[in-house]
Amino acid sequence: MITIKIDGVPREYPKGITFEEIAREYQPQYKDMIALVLENGKIRELMKTAEKDCTLTFLTIRDNIGHKTYVRTGLMVLVKAVYDVFGADKVEKVKVEFAIGQGYYCNIKMGEKLTGGHVERVRKRMQELTEGNLPITKKSYSIDDAMEIFKAHKMDDKVKLFRYRRSSSVNIYCLDGYYDYYYGYMLPSTGYLKYYDVMLYENGILLLIPGNEEPDKLDYFQPKEKFFHTLANSSRWGEMMGIDTVGDLDDVICKGQISDMILVQEALQERRIGEIAKEIVDRGNVKFVLIAGPSSSGKTTFSHRLSIQLRSYGMVPHPIALDDYFVDREQTPRDERGDYDFECLEAIDIKKFNEDMNRLLAGEMVELPQFNFKLGKREYHGNYKKLGPEDVLVIEGIHGLNPATTYSMPDESKFKIYISALTSLNVDEHNRIPTTDGRLLRRIVRDARTRGTCARRTVEMWPSVRRGEEKYIFPFQETADEMFNSVLIYELAVLKQYAEPLLFGIGKNEPEYHEAKRLLKFLEYFLGIDSKNVPANSICREFIGGSCFNV
Repeated sequence: MITIKIDGVPREYPKGITFEEIAREYQPQYKDMIALVLENGKIRELMKTAEKDCTLTFLTIRDNIGHKTYVRTGLMVLVKAVYDVFGADKVEKVKVEFAIGQGYYCNIKMGEKLTGGHVERVRKRMQELTEGNLPITKKSYSIDDAMEIFKAHKMDDKVKLFRYRRSSSVNIYCLDGYYDYYYGYMLPSTGYLKYYDVMLYENGILLLIPGNEEPDKLDYFQPKEKFFHTLANSSRWGEMMGIDTVGDLDDVICKGQISDMILVQEALQERRIGEIAKEIVDRGNVKFVLIAGPSSSGKTTFSHRLSIQLRSYGMVPHPIALDDYFVDREQTPRDERGDYDFECLEAIDIKKFNEDMNRLLAGEMVELPQFNFKLGKREYHGNYKKLGPEDVLVIEGIHGLNPATTYSMPDESKFKIYISALTSLNVDEHNRIPTTDGRLLRRIVRDARTRGTCARRTVEMWPSVRRGEEKYIFPFQETADEMFNSVLIYELAVLKQYAEPLLFGIGKNEPEYHEAKRLLKFLEYFLGIDSKNVPANSICREFIGGSCFNV
């Protein structure tokens, strides 16, 4: 027998008992489904066994890491169902590409066009799998044996990925004879997948999963056409360069072709920025270019590069930061924890901003403010502006697309741009890279370099940042005239050497340790590359340093 302490109370259990058996006993005490456990602070899957005295804590699907486990299990069941329905010999590819709201888009390539009837057959097979409560097992294999398994299943993307694996072994999951590799944890059986749905979307299948705030509630899916097509275009860029997965990128690095690839990727972005600038010019009456996007999306560098493109058409752009219209610190609203809420719209003096913009539009001379972040005060230092015929204001801020921000400004004078960092690169076909991971790594590197903020603090703040984005930015993204994806296919290979030392600085006893460990494991997939070939005007430079712009 072994002693396991739960909620401060020691209990006797037989050695070798699964964590699932223990969790089942305590499940009635939890509103949400238990997904994982912490054994002496280490994350364990429920199919694992307790072999020694320990302290246990339960993680549910409301916890971020528990929710990711639920999503991952849902994707494995979906992929398994697709192969079961259509046959592995007829399915060319099942690629989990990106998240759209609470949906996960899977691109299915086979001999015929995907239809609603096909999706219904997949739904029925998923239902059979979940109702059967089939076990999901995990076994460690040597790298060579793992590569042989995936060669036999024609999963060349995984074979390519494991070629660069540093460890000698790899964990592989098995579900009813279907073998797959997943970056992260898994639930112990298909019966845990209770809340989900699938639907036909564009040319693929969308797996709908509840969010972790209400993990038992499946919301109505709202299509985001502009967002989807921006992501789809980014995926096509990757396919055009032959880089769909991390293994593809590592191949390019090993072949010494990375310099050319960097230049091609930067050229593609520059061409896109030029297209947006031309659309602004062709519209003819634009005076306010409004740029909004989530944290670490590269808004500042984008605004500089867009300004250069506008100049090439004879326009005279002037940058304005909405942050300069912050109300004085003592007037800033506070959140539910009593902290200043700098993310909310009320933190901006919207009335004054609109007054100044309308006066400029009327041809008046206006003195624009500058916010002193050290003193928490709005100041004036003689920054006078008057709009001429070719002048345009390039306004950057998280609330730029919110109609309440520019409520009194005429719509015909505004051009709205949504910018984000939408990762199109996958670890492999079944393991997507969350957009938020790329942005978090960008922010960790930038904040350490420009603000002296440690990685632990950046990781700690990230959930709050994400809540602000969900509330104040994402609801307005589809109202943009244009969207721009700032992600560079190669950038994680560059960020790797900057981020790793910072993440290693997070101690085991700190709450942010598990997230740091997850990110470090993720970065292991990438071969690092030197930043010397990254152009000085690259968006990547906003985070690693060395930009030719004042960012």
